[in-house]
Amino acid sequence: MPGDLQIPLFPLDNVVLFPRVEVPLYVFEPRYRQLTADAIAGDRRIGMVAVLPGSRDEMSGDPPVFPVGCAGEISQAQPHQDGTYHIVLHGTHRFRIRDEVPKPADRLYRIARIEPLVEPAPEPPSELEPIRDRVLELMQRILPDRADRFVRGTFEQIDDATFVDAFCQSLDFGTLEKQQLLEANGVRARAEQLVALIEFRIAEHRVPRQPGSESIH
Repeated sequence: MPGDLQIPLFPLDNVVLFPRVEVPLYVFEPRYRQLTADAIAGDRRIGMVAVLPGSRDEMSGDPPVFPVGCAGEISQAQPHQDGTYHIVLHGTHRFRIRDEVPKPADRLYRIARIEPLVEPAPEPPSELEPIRDRVLELMQRILPDRADRFVRGTFEQIDDATFVDAFCQSLDFGTLEKQQLLEANGVRARAEQLVALIEFRIAEHRVPRQPGSESIH
């Protein structure tokens, strides 16, 4: 594995990307328009990282970010006449930032040297089946009007890793909670933490969410 892997950084305070999941993004700031153009002309990779809590006021500069992020590949890109983009980013793998490459005057965005994070070997599907069943059970409690979506929908047809990461991405948790999920080492650890967070959310509200207050988007 190369010793000096680099990736451009796209820090956001409200998005945490997970592997195997796609997110749409609207790119409008000049520095990230430059980043997107360079990525499209190159290997199409972008490193999504979450900004540390309390750093919103530093977003116009180079805000401090969590050390663990997720690499994504631009799977779709629609440029607009004003220089902005609509893109779809497909998460590929987690990484840890080692340090950042000094920024020359003609580059507006940040580049980091990274270490890819290798996931533990996958467990047999039967080992995670109880956790998957628990996630679906909890989701039916939160969204009783959407029960069929989880029981007979595509979530039952996908592999364990995609199942877990799709729920981590789509549920309306805060940035810090999602970052904790992203940093969990392996599918089982992430799945167990996901269940704990959903159970806490249900306990916090004491009753299942009512139709019209869904937390999936």
